[in-house]
Amino acid sequence: MNAPLATIASRRSVNLDERRHAVVPREEEGYRVAILLLPGFSQLGLSSFLDPLRLANSVAGRRFFEWSVSTSDGKPVKSACGISVSADNAFSTIVSAISSVTRPHMVVLCAGEEVETQASAPLLNLLRLCRRDRVPMAALGTATWLLAKGGMLNDAPCTIHWGKMPALSETFSRLNVTNNLFVRNGDVVTCAGEFASFHLAMELVSSRLGKETASAVCHHTTALRWRSGSDKQWSASSEFAGVSKAMAEIIGLMEQHIEDPLSLYDIARCVGYSRRQIERLFNRYISCSPSRYYMGLRLERAKQLIEHTNMPQVEIAMACGFATASRFSKCFRDAFGRSPTEHRVCSVATKQCVAA
Repeated sequence: MNAPLATIASRRSVNLDERRHAVVPREEEGYRVAILLLPGFSQLGLSSFLDPLRLANSVAGRRFFEWSVSTSDGKPVKSACGISVSADNAFSTIVSAISSVTRPHMVVLCAGEEVETQASAPLLNLLRLCRRDRVPMAALGTATWLLAKGGMLNDAPCTIHWGKMPALSETFSRLNVTNNLFVRNGDVVTCAGEFASFHLAMELVSSRLGKETASAVCHHTTALRWRSGSDKQWSASSEFAGVSKAMAEIIGLMEQHIEDPLSLYDIARCVGYSRRQIERLFNRYISCSPSRYYMGLRLERAKQLIEHTNMPQVEIAMACGFATASRFSKCFRDAFGRSPTEHRVCSVATKQCVAA
């Protein structure tokens, strides 16, 4: 059985060589973080956020960052990889703490792949209470969905893990969804999760304990540096950023125009290349025609919407630039060997099998 995560994290100390070198600002009060865990949360995303805080405490030589773990009922909850994490308390305890002198300085929300089903009334009420009382919140990975569901994002910029990005954009059409690692909007931070959680934590360490402390933490984790929130998550165009600037620009245009596909002539005009030059670039780097590659991007987007939303097939077809559902269905079957309907059935069955 696992020991409570918060107890382990707050007591463990690491003897870092960097402690001798880091100049740590002194503050009377520490920084309390309340972690809200939902079933199926990403262990990678959680650890990437918490371990830098633990290491920062070791560098500082004091327990500046403190955290507790809460679940809906105060019982252990399993991560996506099946590891159970014990809880210090239930969500109701955080509700009481918000109006006390020990209120958290930040509430961090970690959700699972099935985040669409996790927006319970008690949880949304807790998040709205945090919003009303100006308690800073951070949503890691898929948890941005819950803030959107609770009406706490409106049309402000936000981000979510790239795998959920199409579904979030289509479900909450007013949102300004970006591909950034994390986005800060007043008291609310949305983060792509996974390794992006590390960069968010490093920004927090740097702002609270100074850049030298943050650098010492980076050295210990063997990270060369921490990235800015404005840096981008993965995208098809990013794969070519260091290889061919022209390819990255062209594919970036394609990614931006999934719903309203551009003709090769329009793409050529935008990037200042001829159609023949673009065809040669694609043949050189990926041995594929531009139109075929573009179709692949659109169908991958459709696949994500099928797997992560309940959108009707005709709406998915329109969202991915197909004039008719029948045309979309034919292209999808040609690419993946089964119809959109069959793929949705298989996707649901796979999720149920994994959750069992």
